[in-house]
Amino acid sequence: MATLLRKIGLIRLHNRDTEDPKHHHNHRGGGQQSASLRGKGGAKSGGHKQQQQQQQQHPGGAGDASPGPGKGKGKRAAEVAPRDKAPAAAAAAAGAAGAGGPRDRAAGARAGPGPAVAAATGGSLVPAARQQHCTQVRSRRLMKELQDIARLSDRFISVELVDESLFDWNVKLHQVDKDSVLWQDMKETNTEFILLNLTFPDNFPFSPPFMRVLSPRLENGYVLDGGAICMELLTPRGWSSAYTVEAVMRQFAASLVKGQGRICRKAGKSKKSFSRKEAEATFKSLVKTHEKYGWVTPPVSDG
Repeated sequence: MATLLRKIGLIRLHNRDTEDPKHHHNHRGGGQQSASLRGKGGAKSGGHKQQQQQQQQHPGGAGDASPGPGKGKGKRAAEVAPRDKAPAAAAAAAGAAGAGGPRDRAAGARAGPGPAVAAATGGSLVPAARQQHCTQVRSRRLMKELQDIARLSDRFISVELVDESLFDWNVKLHQVDKDSVLWQDMKETNTEFILLNLTFPDNFPFSPPFMRVLSPRLENGYVLDGGAICMELLTPRGWSSAYTVEAVMRQFAASLVKGQGRICRKAGKSKKSFSRKEAEATFKSLVKTHEKYGWVTPPVSDG
């Protein structure tokens, strides 16, 4: 038994002597290191909390040198905003393209520029300005035409405005070839003039007037149903802005004689007046016919 106890004691003594003293040292040092780390972490946490409190109390102080995500963007946006006022105003005038999402911007692009941009570029005012310009051109041209006709020495034609409208004329043709049968008809029937109506479109003188015979009722002479007149120069294809009302009326007087025009004397038919609706329909039909088959050019010998 004593021998056994001595052996146990020797074993314990051996284990105690053979233990690595560094192990005990590192074990004790590790605890101290953990404690120091915990102390440093607590100090850092406390410092961070203190820094946040200082930033809340002094938002414009030195703590903003490295601002957080939201605060830095807000400050940068506040600095950039004054410089971006002009581009923002232009964007708003262009239809506030940046106000909505991609779908809204796409819809805005399809819809075109906003009214502010259209007004600035004159886009929305183009039709109105063009119409006003055409009206001015037409008015100046017709005023000059009236003055030129009033100065005619041979009193070939005279003009009366319909309802005081500068764009609707009643023109009296006082003379035709005195060697023609039409002139003889006018003398025999005491017809002082052939009355025609001319209406001028918005884009006159770049488009021809619509001209028709009102009275008396004529036959032949290229005068058709409703008083429509078959003349190429009265069509968009044959018209030229250089033609004056006087020139058109002289050409019409010549075509009446060339086409053997006569004053209708048939009972019942002679008193039937021409109508504008019938004249417009007839003229539209003859224009289509001539566009399809062409216009016949008379020989030079016919004048």
